[in-house]
Amino acid sequence: MASSGSDHGPLIGISTYVERARWGVWDTDAVLLHRTYVDRVLAAGGVPVLLPSLGVGHFAAIGAVSGLVLAGGADVDPARYGAEPHPATVTRPERDAAEFPLLSAALERSVPVLAVCRGMELLNVALGGTLTQHLPEHTGTTRHQPAPGVYGTTEVRLEPESRVGTILGERTSCQCYHHQAVARLGTGLRAVGWAADGTVEAVELPGEPFVVGVQWHPEQTGDDVRLFAALVKEAAKR
Repeated sequence: MASSGSDHGPLIGISTYVERARWGVWDTDAVLLHRTYVDRVLAAGGVPVLLPSLGVGHFAAIGAVSGLVLAGGADVDPARYGAEPHPATVTRPERDAAEFPLLSAALERSVPVLAVCRGMELLNVALGGTLTQHLPEHTGTTRHQPAPGVYGTTEVRLEPESRVGTILGERTSCQCYHHQAVARLGTGLRAVGWAADGTVEAVELPGEPFVVGVQWHPEQTGDDVRLFAALVKEAAKR
């Protein structure tokens, strides 16, 4: 049984980056994460636990938490859905090697999942779906990723009866930073959110547990923690 975090809310695991980083006097490989993920989980009443994309023990990690956030980041290796890499595709094989089994363990143990950007793409591929590797070639615009380190604002239409639509309403304004997108949906996944250009921006697995993927970055929407709060609420039931 996963820990509930005692009086401080359920433990929420968040996948992390392994990147070269600089701080203070150091310039070295680091396990890191945008602080906004941690802030949003805390604001939603959860206790964040950072999960490095190194080593094994994925079932043990999932057994220790009550919810999982698959964070954004580099592209999923196209070989995992039978494609050759596009020149614009940038991968992190160690993240794939850790996060695919981490997600599998979460689904097997009915652990609630919020999959963000890369996380949604990983969820789709894990369930047998494919990805469009460079969206501007299909949409003719870079509005989903305007420039390096710059989020684009995207208006998303949501299926009203979906889980995401129930949480956020029929329309929501999102901060996007992605150059890839869902092509073929994975088995069992339902598309429930779309940008004006038709790009799938939200997916979910119907039924229980809570398994939601959003192509945008809800951790970048200031004090709006509704998606994280929904995850924490479901995690608290375990």
